[in-house]
Amino acid sequence: MGAVLQVGTIVNHNYTSRRRRRPRTKKKKSDPQRQQQHPAAANDDSVSVSVDIREEQTAETMGAVLGLCSTASWIPCLCGSAPCLLCRCCPSGNNSTVTRLIYALFLLLGVAVACVMLMPGMEDQLKKIPGFCEEGMGSSLPGVGGHVNCDVLVGYRAVYRVCFGMASFFLLFSLLMIKVKSSQDPRAAVHNGFWFFKFAAAVSLTVGAFFISEGPFTTVWFYIGMAGAFCFILIQLVLLIDFAHSWNESWVEKMEEGNSRCWYAALLSVTAVNYLLSVVSLVLFYLYYTHSDGCTENKVFISINMLLCVAASLLSILPQIQESQPRSGLLQSSLVTLFTMYLTWSAMTNEPDRKCNPSLLGIIGLNSTSATEQDHVVQWWDAQGIVGLVLFLLCVLYSSIRNSSNAQVNKLTLTSDESALIEDGPAVDSFEEDSSPNRALDNEKDGVTYSYSFFHFMLFLASLYIMMTLTNWYSPDSNNEKMTSRWPSVWVKICSSWVCIALYVWTLVAPLVLVNRDFD
Repeated sequence: MGAVLQVGTIVNHNYTSRRRRRPRTKKKKSDPQRQQQHPAAANDDSVSVSVDIREEQTAETMGAVLGLCSTASWIPCLCGSAPCLLCRCCPSGNNSTVTRLIYALFLLLGVAVACVMLMPGMEDQLKKIPGFCEEGMGSSLPGVGGHVNCDVLVGYRAVYRVCFGMASFFLLFSLLMIKVKSSQDPRAAVHNGFWFFKFAAAVSLTVGAFFISEGPFTTVWFYIGMAGAFCFILIQLVLLIDFAHSWNESWVEKMEEGNSRCWYAALLSVTAVNYLLSVVSLVLFYLYYTHSDGCTENKVFISINMLLCVAASLLSILPQIQESQPRSGLLQSSLVTLFTMYLTWSAMTNEPDRKCNPSLLGIIGLNSTSATEQDHVVQWWDAQGIVGLVLFLLCVLYSSIRNSSNAQVNKLTLTSDESALIEDGPAVDSFEEDSSPNRALDNEKDGVTYSYSFFHFMLFLASLYIMMTLTNWYSPDSNNEKMTSRWPSVWVKICSSWVCIALYVWTLVAPLVLVNRDFD
């Protein structure tokens, strides 16, 4: 490519030099009598000017072509060396970690775009997209009968389409990466490189989603989003248990090394704070989300989850459980209890009855809007949604940087078995092969450290979860005039809290039930 650019520069210079050396004939005034007597001589000036113009156009065309070649020469750098370009800004690390962080960055960029779609003032811009509303209230949508309130629906529809593009991208890669065993697989090169093309594909899918006609798309995608969000909530619990186990193990090791009283006090304090927050949450739930003459469902939800959390906490400290699971304890139980309280609160905030579902501003007295008026107000950014977004970010980042040293969590997250636990093995060979700084080291030559397919499937579920979280699990009413909460959203969230407790209890009793399996 450098030779082509050099030749092109010489050719361009020769054309320019010839054009400059050619003396310009002085243009004479037109003489009608001379034109009649000598027509050939009269056209000499015009022929000379036309030749100069053609040569100038040829030189400009040659320069443009060579400029395109110069631009094209950057494409291999953007495609093949993108990991190197990104890693120059970071310290040296394993390829498995760097790749997951870049995919997490892709997802976070999509989340940022989805958040922008809900910002005030975006309605006017979104209405300009073909297929979206154009005149606000009383407009029509292709594939939707009657008139709709576009000022309410455009942001909702835009978030669904952005998340549809992200979910499609990650689902495609999840299917493509099935049964990848090591970085020697040709598909691993696609997974760990070609970032420019993958980013372009993700953008293309997202932009193309905006041209999907409405019809049943939003309704069908709403129920798919509920199912995917339910599964991602379970993954959040698995990651939470993994984090609690790692946290507890780290502090117990420090207790054994020295200054045991200090670390024991810290461990006890964190556990007490988690339980204290859970008790405070229960009191607030009974005060603001229940009434003496109604809200029976909320009373049942709060009471059942309180009893289940107490039972799980007592179960975790039984002697039989402690003998089979030495790492289990009240720290893990306190985190699971606090997470269950969040899921209970999240479920109650989606209850259709506004009397049993007050907003946070209404609780603290900063919102004087009545329950009837709130039915016509769409509030995308509420406290529950913000907490859900923070938990989402923490889970995605933790899943991207966690290593594969926890065998129990590897089985829960479908990570490869013995061949995967090589975080400290092949990395040594990689350091020996290339010890240059700021490089992503291939530590998966003998086996992957995580399941490529399941990682992409988790990001697919995360895209659905963030879609439901940003839209507060709302859906349009039958008249397409306002956004409403529905009971299916409530039941999905409350059932996820019960499944989370059941999953945690299973991690405690599984070694006692399946005695022939190794859970160490």
